[in-house]
Amino acid sequence: MQLTMPKTIALFSSSRRNGNTGRLMDRIALELDVEVVDLSSLRISPYDYDHSNRDDDFEPLMEHVLAHEQIIFASPIYWYSVSPAMKTFLDRISDFLELPDLLPKGRRLRGKNAFIVCTSICEHPSPIFMGALRETLDYLGMCLSGVVHVNCVDGYLPAVHDAEALAFATLVRGAAPA
Repeated sequence: MQLTMPKTIALFSSSRRNGNTGRLMDRIALELDVEVVDLSSLRISPYDYDHSNRDDDFEPLMEHVLAHEQIIFASPIYWYSVSPAMKTFLDRISDFLELPDLLPKGRRLRGKNAFIVCTSICEHPSPIFMGALRETLDYLGMCLSGVVHVNCVDGYLPAVHDAEALAFATLVRGAAPA
């Protein structure tokens, strides 16, 4: 019997693995039975115009990510932006758009479903945060298929926030290609 690759993967980044965003993402992942990759645990160098950083963990990670049809990007909102490790990951996608040997692989991002999981201490995600991610996904040819944002001013509260996690998981499951 051959096992099939799950259709969805989650890329997570936060300064606290078990903080609010981590707890939200873990609840979603439990419902969907998807892998959560903690970007902060990997060795991913900043973008380099000379591409002298090809021996880090980025290219193998991207190969793994590209095997999935749906990608969840999970980050708390830090100063109107994604967390540093997520920003580094997004910057490094440029390698797959610039290097001739990686370009055909980078084009495989086109048409993939993207989802955003985020937390903050506000009622809604920052328009600046959302705008930057929308522009990035649009540039990559990805389809923003859903967003879940949880106001964690009092922390992640399962009795309050799990319903949002479950509704989001249903959205992700429903968007998966057959």
